[in-house]
Amino acid sequence: MRVFWGQGFAAASVDVLCREMQMPRASLYKMYGDKEGLFLATLRHYGEIRFAPVRQLLEGGGDIHADLSAFFKGVIDFATCDPQTPGCLIAGALADTAGADMQMRARLKVEFSKVETALRGRLERAQGAGQIAATPGSEAMAKMLAATARGLMIRTRTGCSADDLYPAAQACVDMCCHR
Repeated sequence: MRVFWGQGFAAASVDVLCREMQMPRASLYKMYGDKEGLFLATLRHYGEIRFAPVRQLLEGGGDIHADLSAFFKGVIDFATCDPQTPGCLIAGALADTAGADMQMRARLKVEFSKVETALRGRLERAQGAGQIAATPGSEAMAKMLAATARGLMIRTRTGCSADDLYPAAQACVDMCCHR
C-alpha cells in the first residue's frame, strides 16, 4: 500500500512491490494475478481499514457544523500524518491511473461515491433537523464537500502542512453551515 501510495501505480515496479512485501514474484502473480490485481486489492484494504474511520467522523449525530469540522480535521490529519505518504491513495494514485484505464475509472467512481454518500446522508439528516438550509440540495453539497476534501489531500503532496489547510477546510464548513 505504501509503495503505491508514495509512488503511484505506474511508477511502482513489481520488483519494488515484491521486495517491500517480502514476496516472490511468482507468489504475487499467483495471489493477485498481476500488478493491477494487487493494486485493486490494496484499494479495497485502504478503503476499508485506513479511510473508513475518516468517513465515520460524519456519524457524530449532533451539530452538522461540528460533524463536518471533525470530518475535515480527520481528512487533513490523515493526509498529513506520514510525510512518506502524503495525501490519499485514492485521490492521488487511483485518480492518476483512472485517466487511461476504464476499470480504474470505474473503481474511482465507486470510491468517490462512498464519501459522497456518507456526506449526503449526514447533510440530509441536518436538513431534516433544520440545522442547514435545504438548498442547495444534499447531493450537490456532498459532491462539493467531497471535492474540497480531495483537493485538500492533493495539496498535501505539495508540502502544505495541516496548519496551512485547516483554515480552508473551516471556511468550507462555515459556508455550508452559513456561519
